[in-house]
Amino acid sequence: MSNAHYEQHGKVAVIRLDNPPVNGLGHELRRGIVDGIKRAEADDAIKAIVLIGSDQVFSGGADIREFGTPKMVVEPNLHTVIHFIETCDKPVIAAIGGTALGGGLELAMACHFRVALPTAKIGLPEVKLGLLPGAGGTQRLPRLVGLEPALNLIVSGESVPAGMFMGTQLFDEFIQGDLLVGALAFANKVVDEQRPLKLARDLKVEHPKAEAFFLWARTGIAQRAKNYPAPLKCVDAVEAAVNKPFDEGLQIERRLFAELLMSEESAALRHAFFAERATSKIPDIAEDTPTREIKSVGIIGAGTMGSGIAINFLNAGIPVTILEVKQEALDRGVAHIRSVYEGRIKKGKMTEADAEQRMSLLNTTLSYDDLKDVDLVIEAVFEDMGVKEQVFRKLDEVCKPGAILASNTSTLDLNKIASFTKRPEDVIGLHFFSPANVMRLLEVIRGEKTAKEVLATAMQLAKKIRKTAVVSGVCDGFIGNRMIARYQTEALLMLEEGASPQQIDRAIENFGFVMGPLRMADLAGGDIGWAIRKRHYAENPDMKRMVIADRLCEMGRFGQKTGAGFYRYEPGRRDALPDPEVDRVIEECRKELGITPRKISDKEIVERCVYALVNEGARILEEGIALRASDIDIVYLTGYGFPVFRGGPMFYADRVGLMKVARTMEKFAKRPGVTNSDFWQPAPLLAKLAAEGKTFN
Repeated sequence: MSNAHYEQHGKVAVIRLDNPPVNGLGHELRRGIVDGIKRAEADDAIKAIVLIGSDQVFSGGADIREFGTPKMVVEPNLHTVIHFIETCDKPVIAAIGGTALGGGLELAMACHFRVALPTAKIGLPEVKLGLLPGAGGTQRLPRLVGLEPALNLIVSGESVPAGMFMGTQLFDEFIQGDLLVGALAFANKVVDEQRPLKLARDLKVEHPKAEAFFLWARTGIAQRAKNYPAPLKCVDAVEAAVNKPFDEGLQIERRLFAELLMSEESAALRHAFFAERATSKIPDIAEDTPTREIKSVGIIGAGTMGSGIAINFLNAGIPVTILEVKQEALDRGVAHIRSVYEGRIKKGKMTEADAEQRMSLLNTTLSYDDLKDVDLVIEAVFEDMGVKEQVFRKLDEVCKPGAILASNTSTLDLNKIASFTKRPEDVIGLHFFSPANVMRLLEVIRGEKTAKEVLATAMQLAKKIRKTAVVSGVCDGFIGNRMIARYQTEALLMLEEGASPQQIDRAIENFGFVMGPLRMADLAGGDIGWAIRKRHYAENPDMKRMVIADRLCEMGRFGQKTGAGFYRYEPGRRDALPDPEVDRVIEECRKELGITPRKISDKEIVERCVYALVNEGARILEEGIALRASDIDIVYLTGYGFPVFRGGPMFYADRVGLMKVARTMEKFAKRPGVTNSDFWQPAPLLAKLAAEGKTFN
């Protein structure tokens, strides 16, 4: 069945794109467009052709459902569709409503004329997948809008209002009112006036100082792009639009596209793209699972986390009531929320009216009774089971039937928390990451008794507040913090064995992490990690102590908040400065432990830290805590600063080769003086996949 519907309106044929949800240019749609053009060409009564989608979307580009399948390239491919349009002897008009992205915009640019709604959005986002526009976008856009605007759009990958290009040759007319009515009127005008057919390929790209512009562009983009080759390849392709004939430029574009398609970076970015979309698929939760309506939210705790969580809901237009035990704490929380909005106003990202409208949705209280009618309550109190118990027993007593009771716990047993209530089916974990109003990740913790509709509601709500939600089962630390504990442990062990804080962080940051493990510990607060370690020591008296980290905490060095941790920090600044006092503590602890420091390579630092994530991730996957390996990757890409161009820890291990990863782990287990050889035995799932020559993803 064709995804393109053919209609006749007088002397104009209308080919309507209909491949929900975004009119992806899948094989059936491509075939339908070609068949429609051929039908119109064969009908003498037809004098013009209009390609149109809906008011919401013209086309979002390639159909992602066909990625990796033969349908993606089978004829007619997009290049062939474009050839049919360009060689049509009747005017073809693209009528753009909503969005025209990627291949959708490339399709439109191949048409003889283009009309659009003023509200339409256009863009070429391929660079975000480590690619460049591969259907003539780098050649046609500069010819239609000019060199500099075209390069900016292509390299940024952002979507922009169509009106930004008013007055250029990209759009012939902007439609006011009904898109189809306006497009038909324009088509009839083209026919009646016998306008000559226009092709972008016939235009020249004019720029007075093109050579100097490209030199400047390459310098700036190289500094920003760093580990991503696509932006600079985009410059090369656009330069061909200036210096080469159209068809030669098209060949250069295709060659560069093919090179990028085979790159490690593009593979990682494409993996992340699909992995993020897979997180919402929960095997036993049907798409039609009923959800609960969330019209109001209560938050327990007005600290940095609680106030940050509140901002998410205020931004989504959902009223929030924050509860605290003291008025001063409430006042600080409200002041923090207001300061965030004031900062956005100063940056031009929000109007004062918008800020006031959001603040008007915020209520504060010192009484649990004011939460009796909310649909969802999220506790963001101190990470202590006794404190959690008090909160949930009170919520169980006060909240209405059907209200969802959520914990923001980052490590504690959600099933135990749920047991403090008479409604464990209504309890779920919503683990936000700090700063909660900025970080995209939301770990959704599914308790053993969490109702399906509660989980479905949480996943739906995550989209509303613009979070990437990943489902986790219940274990100590869930997905992210359970793995990061192993990663931090390796960093601390190497600190004992001979590495310096600066070397460890530098090696991990050179690998691509936003921040090294010790700088990250200082940012999060050393006291938080210390509290977790002390709980683990109590639960496992025989476990190895992290002597250096504990000693620094005993000295009150909790990181940035106290001006000293693994580094020292000057007032008002966040620069991590080496501290001789830390060097003294490290040397002292090594002597106490009887350790003779050795030279540790950056390679060993990276492998031990990253493979620690991989091995623990394999255990998490095998235990069913994570639904799929790609979910683990998304947790680390969106919540822990893992380099996106490497695709996440599990994907990175796949690319290295699981046999190599397992062999390296086995060597770590046999190191002289190793204190955690059991951990370095490859997890059973990892060992099995490696032996079978398979991958996690």
